[in-house]
Amino acid sequence: MYESRWAQTLMTCGVLWFMLAIAFAPTNKIYQQGLVLFTWLPTLVVAWSARSVLAQVWHAQRVLCLSLIGLAVWATLSLSWSGQPLSQAKQLLYIALFVMSFSILANGRPERIVRLMKWGGLGLAIMALVAMVRFYLVDGRHLMDRLEGLGELAHPILGAYAIGLAGVWMLHWMPRERGMQVLWWVALGLLGAFVVFTQSRGAAVALLVTVLAMPLWRCNRQTVLISVAGLIVAGIVFWSMQAQMLSRGSSYRPELFMSSLQMIKAHPWLGLGFEARFGVSALGIEFDHSHNLFTSVGISLGLPGLLLWSIAWFSVLVYGWRARASLLGQAVVGMWVFSTMAMQFDAASLLDTPRAEWFITWLPIALATLLSFKAAGGEACDKISRFP
Repeated sequence: MYESRWAQTLMTCGVLWFMLAIAFAPTNKIYQQGLVLFTWLPTLVVAWSARSVLAQVWHAQRVLCLSLIGLAVWATLSLSWSGQPLSQAKQLLYIALFVMSFSILANGRPERIVRLMKWGGLGLAIMALVAMVRFYLVDGRHLMDRLEGLGELAHPILGAYAIGLAGVWMLHWMPRERGMQVLWWVALGLLGAFVVFTQSRGAAVALLVTVLAMPLWRCNRQTVLISVAGLIVAGIVFWSMQAQMLSRGSSYRPELFMSSLQMIKAHPWLGLGFEARFGVSALGIEFDHSHNLFTSVGISLGLPGLLLWSIAWFSVLVYGWRARASLLGQAVVGMWVFSTMAMQFDAASLLDTPRAEWFITWLPIALATLLSFKAAGGEACDKISRFP
């Protein structure tokens, strides 16, 4: 059933909808409804017929699977002390269906997902162009104003993280055809410009660190040249925008981190519970969240939840590193590095409904499950590097 045309069509639309409708959907409600139609319902319907595919993931990545299951169970139990209804656990089902949909749609052929993500990257580059034209030309905003994206990517920081991650996977999956390479560099330029003009220092640092570290898992002449060019561009950007970069200081991040540690210390084992609302104070100012994903998980789910999430997240790096000889493995490592850096500066929730944060949390994990298939180890490299 999972290989039937209707299931493949709906789930293909689901991957593209996740990446593009977050910017182009008229409202967040329509974005969520599209995910229900294109991702969650078809995945739920075909999951049993695709049990052999899911079993491959289970056998190849048992640490990741067990830690995610443990995290879901612990989060569900924590509803009893957070005072939230059990119905809130449906968000955990959404996450599980999203992650499973990648393996089911790929069915041993990771190039299927990679091809969709390439189209998604090009679509997000168009979004970046449209956002810059609207913001600076149509709205007449000053060039040094912080750029806002479209739709749910209008937040300068979270929008920059989603777009920056798209730049990372596009950089790892450069096509071989000369004409397509020109298109790729134009798209990468638009994605990079978007990150710069949002003035999100966390996204910029995450992108720079990823580009500079790329030769560690992708050692070739082209990657070294890209790293050197990235360092030069970063220097030029900092010199041009240093006033804007430095004017906001540390944005209370050190104070928020220390305050978060105190909150974790106050409830180390149980945390406040899944879906418990909390604020974090810094220098007398109350913030909606800790601006750090790991401390946010620690506050909500305590040290057990933090441990389970850390095991799951770092297992993605291990699986990606083992497969670094393949284009898919290299992209997983690159996305992991970018996302890990981004998590240190701003992330409100891990287990919330789909939003921009999912680009730096659940998307890398979903992509990492494709490394379970033998084709990801090398046989599909030629297919991954071709486009479309």
